[in-house]
Amino acid sequence: MSEGGTVNGTAPARRRDSARSRELLLRAASELFGERGFDRTTIRDIGERAGVDPALIARYFGNKTLLYVAALQAEQGDETPADLFDPDRLHQIFERSDRRGPVPLLQVAVQPLSDPRAQDATRAALHARLVEPLHERFVREGLDRPQLRAEMVVAAVSGILLGRHSGAFDALAGAEHEDLVDLLRDTLLSGR
Repeated sequence: MSEGGTVNGTAPARRRDSARSRELLLRAASELFGERGFDRTTIRDIGERAGVDPALIARYFGNKTLLYVAALQAEQGDETPADLFDPDRLHQIFERSDRRGPVPLLQVAVQPLSDPRAQDATRAALHARLVEPLHERFVREGLDRPQLRAEMVVAAVSGILLGRHSGAFDALAGAEHEDLVDLLRDTLLSGR
C-alpha cells in the first residue's frame, strides 16, 4: 500500500475519472437541454453525448431534474443574474424558454415536482435566479411587500412561459417573444 492508503495509486486516478465523468455529463446535459429542451432530452442521450455510462447520472446528480439544476447553476456561475425588469434578461428568458420548452425551473412555479430533492433544488434555483434579484430591486426602491411582489411577478412570467407551450393559448403561442416582452413590461411590470 502506498502513502495515502491507495493501492498502486489507483484511487487518485479513479477520483480524476469521476470528476471528469461528472464534468462530461454536466457539459453534455447543458448542450442537450439547450438544443432539445428538458422533456426531449433523455438520460441515455446525455450519457451517449458525454461518452460515459448514463447510470452515472444517478450516482453524481440523483436524477435528470437535479442534473438540469446543476447545469443551470454551472451556466450561471457566481454571477448574480439581472432581474426581470432588465429588458435583456426578459428577452433571454423568453428565448431560452422557446428553445428548451417548459423546463423544471418554470414548472416548479405552478406544480410541485414528484421528487422532494428535485423540488427543493429547483425551488432554490427559481428563487436564486428569478425571485431574489427582483426582491432586491423592490427593497432598494422602497416598495412595500417586496417578497410578495417579486413572487407574483415571477409566478406571472412563469405562467406566461408555460402557457405559451401548453397549446391552450393560440395567440400567446404564435406571438414573437419580442412582442411578448414589450406587452409584459407594459402590462405587468410598469405598474409597480
